[in-house]
Amino acid sequence: MKPFLKFSKGILSLLLCLSVAKSVAQDHGALTDIDTTTARKLISTLKKYEYIGISGYIQPQFQWIQTKGAKNFNGGDFQPNASNRFMMRRGRIRFDYARFTKENNPKLYFIFQFDGTERGIFIRDFWGRIYDTKFNTFYLTTGMFARPFGFEVGYGSPDRESPERGRMSQILMKVERDFGFMGTFEPRLKTNFLKYIKLDVGLFNGQGVNSVADFDNHKDLISRLSVKHFNLAPKLIVSGSVSGFWGGMEQFTNQIYTMNNATRRFSVDSSASNVGKIAPRKYFGADIQIRIPNRVGETEFRAEYIRGLQTALHNTTETPAVIPMENGKLAPLYIRTFDGAYFYYLQHLGSKKHQLVLKYDWYDPNKKVKGNEIGQGFTAADIRFNTFGMGYLTYLNENIRLMFWYEMPQNEKTALADYNKDIRDNNFTCRVQYRF
Repeated sequence: MKPFLKFSKGILSLLLCLSVAKSVAQDHGALTDIDTTTARKLISTLKKYEYIGISGYIQPQFQWIQTKGAKNFNGGDFQPNASNRFMMRRGRIRFDYARFTKENNPKLYFIFQFDGTERGIFIRDFWGRIYDTKFNTFYLTTGMFARPFGFEVGYGSPDRESPERGRMSQILMKVERDFGFMGTFEPRLKTNFLKYIKLDVGLFNGQGVNSVADFDNHKDLISRLSVKHFNLAPKLIVSGSVSGFWGGMEQFTNQIYTMNNATRRFSVDSSASNVGKIAPRKYFGADIQIRIPNRVGETEFRAEYIRGLQTALHNTTETPAVIPMENGKLAPLYIRTFDGAYFYYLQHLGSKKHQLVLKYDWYDPNKKVKGNEIGQGFTAADIRFNTFGMGYLTYLNENIRLMFWYEMPQNEKTALADYNKDIRDNNFTCRVQYRF
């Protein structure tokens, strides 16, 4: 709650300044004069906002990639004639408001967060939370907020040690936030024997905030059961979770493609009865984080594995944000079995100001075909990618962090003309983060 304390101190300083201004004002109507009525109104107004916190950060960066116009998951694809660029990856400002009971337990919390870059201004968080103040065990969140699935999806951008979330997370949940409501069981009293357990269950539109509106009546059910950080041994801190995602989208077309196990190719079901049914988006995952403190910092290992069914299009496995169309007609849907994972190794170097980061992740969008089997009838959307990344982070002070990151994506070799060898898409990111 430090932002709120800082803001309260700011209010006291402002009131002191107003008192001084009053004492030195000489003439009625002078520009520095503040009458008693005005001062009372101002104090009353300021008291309403004593629990506001304001924070933010910006992430200017320079990037280079091996090939002009290459696809990139560390900030978006490059322009056709460019292989390097300066850009503002994120520019966030966030407003928090909280109220507390007499026992200093939260009873209300809500957040507004905006993102501004050269590409425009976007809403990132608009949600409120109501706390159970009798048992201090439950709370309800409503609005636009991060979906409760896995670790990486909910891990904030200013804290993440790599430039972006992994390829799989970005494709399945292009924007990690969505509109909905969520109930949470999380005992907040230190005496509660379940204080290390957290259970989130939420219902969401499904398309995420990159969609202008929900295009069907189906909602996604998402749940995560977490074990919060606890000391398994004196110098061993463990946390983890299991997650489930039961979602889908309405089939507006009758053409539904699935993989045929015998032929290892897509086969189409064109039954008229397909229209109106729900095409599946079902994901299941597990994650774990292990921290080993030492006298100069920490060693940390993270891992997460996700698998399931994804409904998308022929040339992409990205979750559709609108009703899919091709040449003015309803596009056929493709249902694929996928899996993916990521692994982090983080190590402080001599002190908490310096950190080494190693990361490996993979995303296999179509588990039922591989290698040279991917040819006619398939697209780049069916190709597995393995990505190796390494970085060095230095924290100049509590407000500034420098990141140097080199990444090496590797695609499997296929019978597709553009992917019969590893494409040249290694990339480098140098980022400065300013945070307050």
